[in-house]
Amino acid sequence: MISKAAIFNIKSESEFDAMALDIFRFQFKNNSVYRSFCDLLYKHPSEVKQISDIPFLPIQFFKTHRVLSTEERIEKTFTSSGTTGSVTSKHLVTDLGLYESSYLQGFDFFYGNIENYVILALLPSYLERDGSSLIYMVNDLIGKSKYPESGFYLNNLEDLAKTMNELEAKGQKTLLIGVSFALLDLVEQFQFNLNHTIIMETGGMKGRRKEIIRQELHNILKSGFGVDQIHSEYGMTELLSQAYSKGNGIFECPPWMKILTRDTEDALTIQQTNKTGGVNVIDLANLNSCSFIATQDLGKVYDNGQFEIIGRFDSSDIRGCNLMTL
Repeated sequence: MISKAAIFNIKSESEFDAMALDIFRFQFKNNSVYRSFCDLLYKHPSEVKQISDIPFLPIQFFKTHRVLSTEERIEKTFTSSGTTGSVTSKHLVTDLGLYESSYLQGFDFFYGNIENYVILALLPSYLERDGSSLIYMVNDLIGKSKYPESGFYLNNLEDLAKTMNELEAKGQKTLLIGVSFALLDLVEQFQFNLNHTIIMETGGMKGRRKEIIRQELHNILKSGFGVDQIHSEYGMTELLSQAYSKGNGIFECPPWMKILTRDTEDALTIQQTNKTGGVNVIDLANLNSCSFIATQDLGKVYDNGQFEIIGRFDSSDIRGCNLMTL
């Protein structure tokens, strides 16, 4: 039996690798979708000796299959945002405690005690739909904050700006987490000079604005908020863990999460560090779904395990992922 507590108590790379191999064997045995995928690749636990041997399930399976490693009751279904008519991903979560442990301990790992922060959320596109895992997380973080000023803002940017300036005047540690287009809306209307507030963007224009490169976005936001760095969160519907960047788009994972990259011409080959490739995620918190996911992102992993996201694959074709007929 895999200890849930042990997942969030990993202290070394060797402990991570051992836990990942244990979870691979567990999911191979208990997840019929993942087992079928591994069978198609002729990958059996007896041949998997290290984490680079583990097959990574293409993320599109969350759109077409029930990706589960347990028969326990589903407590929550998280869904991705999608354009009208598109198929959305569904992450069936049987243990919300795993998700809560992951984001709470992840926040503490990177930023310290949540109780010390005012949490302000500017996430209109997420609030306007059901099933967002980000809204679930941020709502809980707001609840765990000890400050009455914490809360969500939709279109009331004037109220948000007033609150931010009042908190700044008091020297209060504050985190503003927002979707890119809404943060741009805010700094177009108001100018700030913040010394006690972290600005964290969650990416995406969500069809509200023209997409711009990260560096341009961050330069506009740094100028508008009067801060030296823009923080970022890297997460997705199909994951129960998040990586964070404290600036320059360089992300770091919590100890129970790891990023590898795969060759863009051969999806089954894991690359060395410092090469651009397809982003594969190991998320040990995904114990009851699938911990080994091949995403549609392109990125680069550095020698110290930090990584950056460079772009996305063309959605029309992901090489090596033609095993979708399961």
